[in-house]
Parts: sequence; C-alpha cells; structure tokens
Amino acid sequence: MVKHSDRMWRLSDLDSLPLAPDTPTKEDPAPSFGPERPAVVEGRDRVLALLEILLCSSVPTQLAIGALLRAAGWTPADASGRLSLPFVFALSLADTVVLVVIMVLLMRAHGESAIRLWIGTRPVAREVIVGLLTVPVVFVMVGIMLNALRLVMPSLHNVGTNPLEQMAATPGQAVMFTLVAIVAGGVREELQRAFMLHRFDQYLGGAAVGVLVLSVAFGLGHIVQGWDAVITTGTLGAVWAGMYLRRRSSIAPVFSHAGFNSLEILRVAVVGQ
Repeated sequence: MVKHSDRMWRLSDLDSLPLAPDTPTKEDPAPSFGPERPAVVEGRDRVLALLEILLCSSVPTQLAIGALLRAAGWTPADASGRLSLPFVFALSLADTVVLVVIMVLLMRAHGESAIRLWIGTRPVAREVIVGLLTVPVVFVMVGIMLNALRLVMPSLHNVGTNPLEQMAATPGQAVMFTLVAIVAGGVREELQRAFMLHRFDQYLGGAAVGVLVLSVAFGLGHIVQGWDAVITTGTLGAVWAGMYLRRRSSIAPVFSHAGFNSLEILRVAVVGQ
C-alpha cells in the first residue's frame, strides 16, 4: 500500500508532501489534507481564503484567457452569432490547466497536499465505479426535475434553445464538446469544488456553508441556459458536493459529473433538445 501511494505521488508530482498510507476507518472517516483547522480564525485568514476562492472560480482566469484568445484573432461567436466551439474548446481546456496549477501552488503555500485533497485514501478503482454507478441516477433525477419545474412553473423555462447544446449539432462537434464537458466540466469543476469546500471548511463558516454558496454559484453559472437549468444545476452541485464530503475524494464526483455531461450530449446529438 505504501509503495503504491509513493508511486502515484511521483507520477503526479503535484506536491512534495508524503502520502498517508492508512485507509480511513470509522474512527477516522475524514483524512487530513494538511494543517488542521486553526482553533481561532483571524480576519486575515478569512480574507485570504475568500480571495483564493475568487481567484479559482474561473471568472478571472477565463476573462484573462479569453482576452488573450481574442487578441490572437479567435472570436467567441461564429458567423451565425452562435458560440464558437473552437473558442470554447480552447478557453475551457486552457482554463483547466491554469486553474489546476494555481490551486496546487496555493495548497503547497499552505502546506497542504493536493493528492490527499483530490484523491483521498480510498481505493481509486472503487471510487471510479461509485461515480459511474451514480450517472444514470443523476440523469433521471435531472430529467424529473426539469419536467416538474416546467410543469409547475413554466415561466422558469425562459430559454427555448440551449446555446450550449447547439454546439453538439454534428457528430464531430459532439465529440469535441464531449471532451470539453469531461475535462472542463467533470474534472475542473469537481477539483474546484473540493478546493473551495476545503477553504470554506477551514476559514469561512464550515462545509455546509460552502455547499450552499457553491451550489447557488454553480447554478447561476448556467443562467444562459435558463432559470430551470439554474435550479437543476444548483441541485446537481449540491449532490456532487455532498458526494465529495461523504467520500473525501474527488474521483467519484469527477466520474459522475463527466458521465452525466457525456450522456446529456449524447442525448442531444441523438434525439435533439
């Protein structure tokens, strides 16, 4: 077990902290990611944690990367006025790389372990299976929620054509968009969620506050898809946040999120919106 963990650390090279080889037990269900939560949280710590969350929210990084892409001649919209898939592809993948690097550097500055935070101590293969098993459950849950919202409060369905789903109109576009949905959606967003939940847990009122704030923000981040999508994706964010806090590993949420996104794109490509 120790050799396996050491090998994983060397390959990833995310941080220089040694891994704990112990498997979580009932007495220790939540592994430590680094320094313990301070007994007294100072105002400076809260401000720093908030700034780190804002920095890693994708807003400043996407604004900066988007500006660079536009300066290089890329346009966010195609000739028909729709979102440009190549622009979204480049922006999303570049943002993922930049954010992962930033989060790792911030954790190292705090003496924390990115491996422990994101992978935890549970068997990776089991976490992958758990994540994949939740995909059909999440998919059905979203379908029920959307239809219920449109039945009870049809005014929430204020966007007739989802602009993101339009980028999966052809098989080639669907494949390209699926890659974006897996990397930027499944991987980046779940790593962000774990990092931010950890900051809330340490300095900003606890994990429960983090789940609430991040789920609302996650939902509002999809406002371009309509208010019904805002409510549904906000609920999804809470589900994946709860999954992370329960398992203390991002593996299951990553595979659940990526699997759901892939299945949703397949649905659009096959049967339409």
